[in-house]
Amino acid sequence: MEVLTGKVIAISIFLLIITMIETLAYSTRISGTRVKLIATAISLFSTLVLVSRFSSMIQQPLTAKLIAEAPEIKKLIFIEEQYRIFITVTSLGVLLGILLFPTFINIFSRAIIQLSIERGSVISTLSKQFNFLGFKKILTCIRMPKLAYLKDITLETIPKRLFVLNVIVSAVITIGILSSLYASLLVPEDYAQVALMSSGILNGIATIILTLFIDPKASVLADRVIKKQTDYVYLKSYSITMVGSKFVGTLFAQVLFIPAAYYVAWFAEWI
Repeated sequence: MEVLTGKVIAISIFLLIITMIETLAYSTRISGTRVKLIATAISLFSTLVLVSRFSSMIQQPLTAKLIAEAPEIKKLIFIEEQYRIFITVTSLGVLLGILLFPTFINIFSRAIIQLSIERGSVISTLSKQFNFLGFKKILTCIRMPKLAYLKDITLETIPKRLFVLNVIVSAVITIGILSSLYASLLVPEDYAQVALMSSGILNGIATIILTLFIDPKASVLADRVIKKQTDYVYLKSYSITMVGSKFVGTLFAQVLFIPAAYYVAWFAEWI
């Protein structure tokens, strides 16, 4: 049986889009700072994250079903190879998001202004863009990444602790569900359901770190830039830090995948 099936390709495309959206969400704060509508920008950021999380909920059952369809001979190796494809696709999704970053800074700047005009109605904002004029405006926003964007960014402006934290968070979120599904094959059948439901011990820790130590810093930094208490270069450095560490995190996820699965398996039997 082939590892790269039609279902694996379909899930990979879905995952590519989800990861790209999550990566592009980091550009909303820069856009909000440019147009001086940071609260509206955070609202748009939350909407994008919600869309990606909801999409992940649809993708997860499809990923789990691959276990039932896998051949019994060398099942662990077969599933591992398929799941590592998904981790690789996640890395590609981040890279695609990075390439589209300058374009979406412009698009989100327009979207934030429109969202403010429409009094926070996302549906109304989107509906007014789905026409010829709207698509034409979007085409004018296309920008290719340039090294000039990195001007004035140095090691001093890069938040190093934030980089390390987000590498860990991104790695854990990337493999949280996959490791739990894989762990269900490592434990006795009676504990399989427990392992499947134990992804929270991985994703929960990552979410706490994200909520307490990463997201608040971004919002405060954006506010300080708008008030001219901090140079704009620090906000650019933050964005580079987040997307760069997210990419490194997805690479680290390849290393963390199997150890995390064994950790979940141990936890499922221990409780």
